[in-house]
Amino acid sequence: MVNLLTILTGVICLLLMLVVLIQNPKGGGIDSTFGGTQANQVIGASRSTDVIEKITWGLAAALFILCIVTALAVGAQGAGAAGGL
Repeated sequence: MVNLLTILTGVICLLLMLVVLIQNPKGGGIDSTFGGTQANQVIGASRSTDVIEKITWGLAAALFILCIVTALAVGAQGAGAAGGL
């Protein structure tokens, strides 16, 4: 269980890094490196910024919750092992 939570935490960390790197530091939306001009024409500049921002906040919240759940799982696993001695 703890191994699965740890792997999931790592995957969310990688996704969060990628999403943050896609963002333009000036708040202009999707970076032109990733086809920003085409993406802005298709879904609009303000819309792409909203989507990327919501994904960022969602991944950050998921990471926060997963860290707490993993800490509780490790604590429960350690207490179970210590109680059996």
